[in-house]
Amino acid sequence: MLELQGLSVTRRNRPVLDRVSLSVAAGELVGLIGPNGAGKSTLMEAALGLIPFSGASNLAAMAATDRARAAAYLPQSREIAWPVSVEDLIALGRIPWPGGGRGPADRAAIDAAIARMHLQDFRTRTALRLSGGEQTRALIARALAQETPLLIADEPIAGLDPAQQLACLRLFRALATEGRGLLVSIHDLGMAARFCTRLVLLDKGQVLADGAPDQVLTDDLLRRAFGITARRIDTPDGPAILPI
Repeated sequence: MLELQGLSVTRRNRPVLDRVSLSVAAGELVGLIGPNGAGKSTLMEAALGLIPFSGASNLAAMAATDRARAAAYLPQSREIAWPVSVEDLIALGRIPWPGGGRGPADRAAIDAAIARMHLQDFRTRTALRLSGGEQTRALIARALAQETPLLIADEPIAGLDPAQQLACLRLFRALATEGRGLLVSIHDLGMAARFCTRLVLLDKGQVLADGAPDQVLTDDLLRRAFGITARRIDTPDGPAILPI
């Protein structure tokens, strides 16, 4: 679904990514973690061909329409510019498909996305009148309505309350179980350990580790990347990680 080989990006004469290679397969929820400035957002933008890069990305090599049918993207900056209804905002996710938001398949996808994000009570409300967290949920629904095999989301739980953070990551894990691939940047290490099937740790533009959460969230790697150690507590619902 996603194949990156030797991806490098330079901005303002400063290397941001240095020969990054990674893949995301069907059924994977890959958490992209790392300190601020590690290159997580840049990696996503380059993978989608939104910024210049060297190396190879299977998505960037596609024609724009094919790419829009292969991958949905939720950027970190999530400003809604027009006073459209929540339903019409979500319908924008159907633009790459033949019905363009008007056909029976489009209606089914829009309704399913609204239901999965629990936005039934908001569908006719002007999106600009939603709270920040509600707007984030609407934009996630727009990405879901796109019905792509791959979802790339940059800090999707930022700004959500704890209940909605859990609901969002449970949904993402369900999507992976259904056979989709997901690449999600996340700062909450506990949430990453609990929900992600695999973690990729970026530091200074390079992949420091790539593997199962318990292989990546080690004291040595956390110290090298973040300058911290962490206390781990095993619970019936999964591991809890407390940075110290």
